[in-house]
Amino acid sequence: MEKVFVVKRVAEKLWAAEGSMDQAIEQTSTLMGGIVEARRDLGVSHIVVDPAVGKVADAMAALAEARRALIEAHHALYEVQLRIGVRRATADGGVWSVDADHEPADAGNSKVARAS
Repeated sequence: MEKVFVVKRVAEKLWAAEGSMDQAIEQTSTLMGGIVEARRDLGVSHIVVDPAVGKVADAMAALAEARRALIEAHHALYEVQLRIGVRRATADGGVWSVDADHEPADAGNSKVARAS
């Protein structure tokens, strides 16, 4: 199988995972808002919902850390793409590349980028 197809398949899975992570962060923040709104609507003390709010905040922090790790994986996979020689070619003769917001900021400064 051609490298470009394998790389593109992995890239699509990575982008899907990043999208899922963003969706999870969005849904978790909506949950937090829902808890605060419900507390207010029910006239319940802050003390009653504080343990739940703290756990949701912990989940948000964990999601943010997981998102950061996915972004680091994205940068590492871009370097792998360069190292295995898949840069811009596609099977149909067009250009396949990761768009600007998917490339590491220092891609032009890396040894791998200079060697290609």
